[in-house]
Amino acid sequence: MKRKTFRELRDEVWDTGLCSGCGACVAVCPADAIIFRKNGEFSSPAHTGYCKDETDGVPCGACYAACPRTRDQDAHRMASTGPGSHLRMISARSGFEVQKRQSGGAVTAILTTALNEGTIDCIVTIAADPWTQKPAATIITDKEVLISKAGSRYAWWVPLLSALKNAVITQKKEKIAIIGVPCAASAARIIQSSNHVFLKPYGRAIRLIIGLFCTETFDYEKLIEGKLQREIGIEPWDIERLDVRGKLIVNRQDGTQSEFPLSELEDYVRPGCHVCGDLTAVDADISAGSIGSGEGYTTLIVRTPTGDGYVNHAVDRGDLIVEGETNPKIIERLAGDKAKRLRR
Repeated sequence: MKRKTFRELRDEVWDTGLCSGCGACVAVCPADAIIFRKNGEFSSPAHTGYCKDETDGVPCGACYAACPRTRDQDAHRMASTGPGSHLRMISARSGFEVQKRQSGGAVTAILTTALNEGTIDCIVTIAADPWTQKPAATIITDKEVLISKAGSRYAWWVPLLSALKNAVITQKKEKIAIIGVPCAASAARIIQSSNHVFLKPYGRAIRLIIGLFCTETFDYEKLIEGKLQREIGIEPWDIERLDVRGKLIVNRQDGTQSEFPLSELEDYVRPGCHVCGDLTAVDADISAGSIGSGEGYTTLIVRTPTGDGYVNHAVDRGDLIVEGETNPKIIERLAGDKAKRLRR
């Protein structure tokens, strides 16, 4: 059977609008031959021409193997809906002050414990420039930096996993936590569980996958620079926090708030989001979001023994406080609403 390379990936995913933009293909390409470039209104993957497999006959296909949107992954993608299988669902908050927390600061608390205990040596996540709000994939190794950069940036499309190459190959990190939206969590799980020779170095380094609840991701330039700045007059540096809870909520530095129905923002959503039915990141070790918990708390869906261990350690150290009730029914309802996209 012919190996599947970037050509099949291009034909099945890149050119069909299925690409989630997770950046996994960029990270694992041993030739550094896959990049994201602006193609009309959205960035899309492109191949620069040289392929170890196609050009030199060296068995590869790493890019195809890592992608969560190929035909080989189609059955799993279609089944990845609802709250997903899990060990427990809890309401939690950080046991210390997290100034810019998105909800309860629970994810920051768990990762702070892991950094302190040395069970992880870095975090691959997304951070935003405080002046422009422009997001970028980043690698965090220090707990103080982690706390200062708290607050989800899931609302923006960023090829998060592209930073894995820097973490593993350049910085030689061996114990990595990944925080990302469902598509990134799925790709990370594929990489972690793969026997592919070019994926193994990354898979061995991934210790913890935290998935963020996500309805869709937006194009930064179109939403921030276009609608909010030019049309509405909200400057990026005036934005304290963005949140998506059935609508886009923009909290400003002066304490005022603006809300926008998601129906008004369809043109700013990454096309690949329209074929995703996963609200809760079912492939993560721990999924986290504000849905289903009270104000100031994070809902944690603990899915694996690995995730359970990280949560328990954070609780034992007092970094994470579990209290309050969760509302699984609202999570099930909203997850069901997102799953309807797969039946359109």
